[in-house]
Amino acid sequence: MNNSFWSNKEILITGGTGSLGKVLTKTIMKNCNVKGIRIFSRDELKQWEFRNELEYLVEKKELLPIPISFLIGDIRDKDRITLAMRNTDIVIHTAAMKQIPACEYNPMEAVMTNIIGTQNVLTAALKTKPEKVILISTDKANTPLNLYGATKMTAEKLFLFGNIYTAGRLPIFSCVRYGNVLGSRGSVIPLFKKQIEKNSSISLTSSSMTRFWISLDKVANFIIDRIQDMKGAEIFIPKMPSSYVIDIVNAIIRNKKMKISEIKTNIIGLREGEKLHETLINKEESPYVVEFKNYYIITRDQQITLPFSYSSNKENNFNFLNENDVYNLLIESGELKNNAKCSIF
Repeated sequence: MNNSFWSNKEILITGGTGSLGKVLTKTIMKNCNVKGIRIFSRDELKQWEFRNELEYLVEKKELLPIPISFLIGDIRDKDRITLAMRNTDIVIHTAAMKQIPACEYNPMEAVMTNIIGTQNVLTAALKTKPEKVILISTDKANTPLNLYGATKMTAEKLFLFGNIYTAGRLPIFSCVRYGNVLGSRGSVIPLFKKQIEKNSSISLTSSSMTRFWISLDKVANFIIDRIQDMKGAEIFIPKMPSSYVIDIVNAIIRNKKMKISEIKTNIIGLREGEKLHETLINKEESPYVVEFKNYYIITRDQQITLPFSYSSNKENNFNFLNENDVYNLLIESGELKNNAKCSIF
């Protein structure tokens, strides 16, 4: 993290009271001497709770006493987001509808938030001219099968081609695309825990299903680092571990000191719009990819690269986790309590 880059910057985080927004805020407050942070979201209760949490952490000297502004507003309201963005330097756009079933059942709402809302953020940035604006996307935007993925794919396109309007001047627009976040409100792990505790059973799409995983802290640091070196029109993708989803279930069962035989697994099959494996880079995108040690960048310039697919299945991810790796990852992320001194597999 380059502290000199962030010095005296004014930051706006849309969806700032969400899981990622909160961790981004704390990470910036802990490490960067910014001018101020603006938290933009719709829920006044979440803002009040987060304000109290930050004040407590500042009192304990765990965070720097940086000015924080809590702004009630909705990205669907173009005038409001434009007003909130005035005199900012960096905009991190995390606000979105993220639950797949909610988007499928409320398609117009998903379009209004994820597409029209993103267009409003883009338009506001073109008017107010912050230095850099970054969109938080998802692996489901790659070859989407569900409405959530389709709206985030559209949001990516809006941001990438937003750079055409600026013609090399400020602001510049880029995206970050990644998989499932451990420790977030959208994590499937709390659902698995509740099913085990309530019914001693688990509903699983398929024993072959795989997913990418990353912790909130790691994704927050990745976003902050990529903002520092973004040039515009990139999609940044962290290299992420992946695993069978059933190994997540097995880790939860063993952490509760239960036997797998005590839990009934109900295989329900793929739901509409659901993939067996997620893909972060498809073969059509791969000719435009630049690879670094810990991440990829999809650029607008064709590279000399052999076609490849970066997917969560075992064949396409060099960092595919075994059961013991999955257990350690969940302990490290805080999703499971560390009640075992040694490997339980």
